Amino acid sequence: MSQPTLTAQEIQRALTRVAHEILERNKGAENLALVGIRTRGVPLAKRLIEQIKNIEGIEVPLGILDITLYRDDVGTGKQNPVLKKTEIPFSITEKKIVLVDDVLFTGRTIRAAIDALMDFGRPAGVQLAVLIDRGHRELPIRADFVGKNLPTSLDMRVQVQLAENDDADRVIVEKREEP
Repeated sequence: MSQPTLTAQEIQRALTRVAHEILERNKGAENLALVGIRTRGVPLAKRLIEQIKNIEGIEVPLGILDITLYRDDVGTGKQNPVLKKTEIPFSITEKKIVLVDDVLFTGRTIRAAIDALMDFGRPAGVQLAVLIDRGHRELPIRADFVGKNLPTSLDMRVQVQLAENDDADRVIVEKREEP
């Protein structure tokens, strides 16, 4: 296995900083909600909510978004989509929504997430928080809150591993294997 580019401590430190930035930009946690994009955006959103609670003493609502049917490659037949549950147990109308994902790459996942989110109402605004921004955008999308900018080449793969889904917290960058 490759050496981690980010360790558990560095991930924690980045999330603490991002939580403070979210609160600073939104002037607190009032009317704020976080929506994690499945799969690894969900535990990251939960961790940010815990950080915000520790800082402000307010529990921000959590939504969970599955974007599978909103992907622009769903009809290409290249994948066998596996649908998971979307859970947004609050009205997003007039809320400041922070979408949370692990890696920002082409921007297509975020475009799909915004499309999916709009089916639930008209938020006051949508912001984006990511743990890793690796560049190579194909759409005009940028993150408002970034844990770590990690420029990579297109033949590299960024793998975020979190204890909730994997065996530990770490970010690994490795060269893609040739098919």
